[in-house]
Amino acid sequence: MKASSTDTIVIGGGQAGLAMSRCLSDLRIDHVVLERGRVAERWRSERWDSLRLLTPSWQSRLPGRRYSGPDPDGYMTMGEVVGYLESYARSLDVPVETGTTVQSVERAPGGYRVTTDRGTWKSRNVVIATGYCDVPHVPEMGSRLPSDILQMVPSRYRNPDQLPEGGVLVVGASASGVQLTDEIHASGRPVTLTVGRHTRMPRRYRGRDILWWLDAMGVFDESANDVYDIEVSRRQPSLQLVGRPDHATLDLPLLQGRGVRLTGRATGVDGSRVSFADDLVAHTAAADARLARLQQRIDAYVAEAGLAGTVGPPEPFVPFLWPAPSPAEIDLRTEGIRTVLWATGYRRRYPWLQVPVLDARGEIRHDGGVTPSPGLYVIGYNFLRRRKSTFIDGVGDDARDLAAHIAERRPRAVA
Repeated sequence: MKASSTDTIVIGGGQAGLAMSRCLSDLRIDHVVLERGRVAERWRSERWDSLRLLTPSWQSRLPGRRYSGPDPDGYMTMGEVVGYLESYARSLDVPVETGTTVQSVERAPGGYRVTTDRGTWKSRNVVIATGYCDVPHVPEMGSRLPSDILQMVPSRYRNPDQLPEGGVLVVGASASGVQLTDEIHASGRPVTLTVGRHTRMPRRYRGRDILWWLDAMGVFDESANDVYDIEVSRRQPSLQLVGRPDHATLDLPLLQGRGVRLTGRATGVDGSRVSFADDLVAHTAAADARLARLQQRIDAYVAEAGLAGTVGPPEPFVPFLWPAPSPAEIDLRTEGIRTVLWATGYRRRYPWLQVPVLDARGEIRHDGGVTPSPGLYVIGYNFLRRRKSTFIDGVGDDARDLAAHIAERRPRAVA
């Protein structure tokens, strides 16, 4: 078992870790990236077969790298994302140790001791870049479902052929939930989708991708100082979007029109019976209101920026006025529902982190990625410093800021 030392250790070899490596290299800060699997491991092994990025390819900007392929307005497949990140790592000659699992991080004289299954490292700084989509969250009620009901999470789902014949209950209607609902329903399995807070979005508006508008208006660059309550902003649900070659919109009205049954939030399980809140209309109305405000904001931006002659005309706002009646309870067995898919988000777990920086929920306490423990950082969190912090396109700006903070901690030369 080897013992090594470096100035900074980056834990995680996804887009955040690679961007961090590039920014540390730019400042000539000695470092190593420790990755438990391969570069971009989660993109390889924890995504379903048909998934594409929700962001257009041009929005895959990393420090020193922009997409240069043939379809900048398309949406990369998971294989293309892996290839893009692998190519980025090779071009930078990233000092990455793959197949290296971190077992503990603890304070030590002069910084930190990082113990792995391949040896021990010492460093002044540690950057945790293990990702925001870490451990799929399954509500406690899942433990009360009968054992003959298959329970699945998005990171384990690959395609509908994994599922038994019969109906599927999808819990959660953000990006993953609506995409999986659409795919599973298209396979011939009846799907019931539970709906809580969500952000309804068209794929395109006035002839441009909706994310082009958010990028052009500076929405993704908004920082904690630009919002009323950073914690509220961090808890906003992900966008109901899908990346497809046809640039199609995917939302609840479309799913209902295709035969998907919508319900309110799942609130309890009693054997094979699942109960739902009477809040479907409230949540769809709130999502409609947010969408209407966004369209108005875009229209105002077009007028202010003088873009009316270069984009399409304003498009009518079409609210989801009449969701079909929602059941208060269903019996999974009676209705032939044999699978429950929990698209209920993720939690972060750090059993190896032996530094007292976790809050009561087990999340790392930080201020823009800087933790209370000097020299310990986190990157890749939702709205770490900007709205785009979890995007491939967003980790670079955060990495530059944190690399500059690390550079400021270097010992000063004595004259």
